[in-house]
Amino acid sequence: MEQLDIVIKNGKAVLSEGVIQTDIGIKDGRIAIIQKDIKNIAKITWEAENHYIFPGMIDVHVHFSEPGREHWEGFYTGSMMMAAGGCTTYFDMPLNGIPSTVNVDALNQKAQIGNQKSFVDFGLWGGLVPGNETDIEELAQAGVIGFKAFLSETGNKEFESVDDMTLLNGMKVIAKTGKVLALHSESAPITNWLMSEKVKAGALSADDYFESRPIIAEAEAVERALYFAELTRCPLHFVHISSALAIEKIEQAKQRGMDVTVETCPHYLLYNHNHLRKMGSIAKCAPPLREKEEQEKLISLVIRQKFDMITSDHSPCPYELKDPAEHHLFSAWGGISSGQFTLLAMIEIALKYHIPFETVAQLTAFAPAERFGLSNRKGKIAVGFDADLAIITVDESFTVSKENFFAKHKESLYIGHRFPCNVAGTISKGKVVYRDGKIIEQRPYGKWIKPKKSVEVI
Repeated sequence: MEQLDIVIKNGKAVLSEGVIQTDIGIKDGRIAIIQKDIKNIAKITWEAENHYIFPGMIDVHVHFSEPGREHWEGFYTGSMMMAAGGCTTYFDMPLNGIPSTVNVDALNQKAQIGNQKSFVDFGLWGGLVPGNETDIEELAQAGVIGFKAFLSETGNKEFESVDDMTLLNGMKVIAKTGKVLALHSESAPITNWLMSEKVKAGALSADDYFESRPIIAEAEAVERALYFAELTRCPLHFVHISSALAIEKIEQAKQRGMDVTVETCPHYLLYNHNHLRKMGSIAKCAPPLREKEEQEKLISLVIRQKFDMITSDHSPCPYELKDPAEHHLFSAWGGISSGQFTLLAMIEIALKYHIPFETVAQLTAFAPAERFGLSNRKGKIAVGFDADLAIITVDESFTVSKENFFAKHKESLYIGHRFPCNVAGTISKGKVVYRDGKIIEQRPYGKWIKPKKSVEVI
């Protein structure tokens, strides 16, 4: 009888067709057996009775700022944080490193650092910025997950937002590569004009910031991008969508047969504008947290499965860039430090609103793997797939503190939040990376993964 590396006993496995109680046997980094009462001898036996076994989360939207801004967040601390949250694969966005990931040299530099420092597997986005349209095809061949562009100001001089001509030209090239263009969709003319009016008037409160980034700015940018994509036949992925109006426009595009997907983030589901009023810059993001009524609409859209996936948009920075004593709200860095909490947040929402756990797995693992070319090896619990698993208990809670938050900087909107569930352990490619509140794996084990049809360039 073959010896297994790990057997997880008596867990409730979250499969695409539902939740079943079973054992899971792991060998050489992959799932080898799924059946009740596995008899094989194993090096590690994990008793998981009353625990749910989710496919490891695939978070397609995080910002680790290495190289160049490791003091914001790097692969080492960032990947430990992801593992502590049950995430076994993440996609790093291209904009906050120096250099930004807008050509193959920068891509290779980032990949090499990640291969040395990441505790779980990772993918890399390429960027679309003015002037790099000729780099897109080579980036696609080298293995980027897709491309990211901003329709509003980025706040980062190394990664500029796109004008309409750059967007159209970039979409034309991206469409030929078969990749996806991810868009931060807020209208620069609207948000820039409103911000200028507020700052000139000295109107710098939380309400003023909120009013400078209205829902119509998101909806206008989404609609314009959809028109451009219809012309160029470029696949789109809309990031961190925060309004029902934007979803309405995306739904109409899907019904016309357009190749488009959409994500939102837990902070738009668990929090609202009142938290920005109370907490200040720690709750600042773009688009902003919406009013409670809009928050409730977004939860309803999740329940009705109008979002394709849920991501963290983990966007950290040193606290001095957020510090309200140093900056007014408009100039403080806009981003929520949150990568550890996405799966826990979705389980909390599922428990509260009676959403099936297989829907949570769809949003956090199945759909990301399918959309971004990893569905041959990741995203579900199946024989032959990478043994990427999150072991979850709903019999104990988890209250976020600076001591159990693994990010480099401990300031977060989530500090003090109590989740009605906990990550008991995380297994990445058959290695126990996180268990009982600690990183178990002593050395970084993750590797840069590429979607199907990529070629080796490094």
